[in-house]
Amino acid sequence: MFTGIIENLGTIISIEKSGSNIQYWIKSSLAIELKIDQSVSHNGVCMTVVEIDNDSYRVTAVEETLAITALCNWKVGDLVNLERSMKLGDRLDGHMVYGHVDTVGECIDYQDLDGSWQYTFMFDSKFKNYLVEKGSVALNGTSLTIFNVKSDSFSVAVIPYTYEHTSIKKIRKGSKINLEFDIFGKYVEKFLQNR
Repeated sequence: MFTGIIENLGTIISIEKSGSNIQYWIKSSLAIELKIDQSVSHNGVCMTVVEIDNDSYRVTAVEETLAITALCNWKVGDLVNLERSMKLGDRLDGHMVYGHVDTVGECIDYQDLDGSWQYTFMFDSKFKNYLVEKGSVALNGTSLTIFNVKSDSFSVAVIPYTYEHTSIKKIRKGSKINLEFDIFGKYVEKFLQNR
């Protein structure tokens, strides 16, 4: 489980196809603190560290993960939001994030507001029940507050610290992003369906 508070940025240095899987090598200052078999969120996708080499490490994305996330769009040189799983007793500064992406969204508007940035994202309307005004979403693993919620789109406002310390600074109109909706909305919907 994660919090959506990004610890570090990694850089993709190698992408290798392996059957239906893809192996990603990521360079990050976090690598020296990682352990084999550790879970790390990569742009909101929980993947297991399988190899470490100095300041780089390798993760594997399987076919199912590639089918429902934006990982297939990654290129060598891309920046990736990284967060290690939370420890019991840690502060929950963002919101509960599982690293299980629900869908891929697309940036349909980007505005530089001279001190903050506003993004609008489109998503499949079948997920509309999971979004509420001023609620939370994990966008490429980053916990953000949403507003201007519509049946197939929402907006986020980004402060300078988040802009500088996450990969959101690379998102522009047309960019594909990983979305994980708040788990509480999913449980409420399931409960209501079973009543």
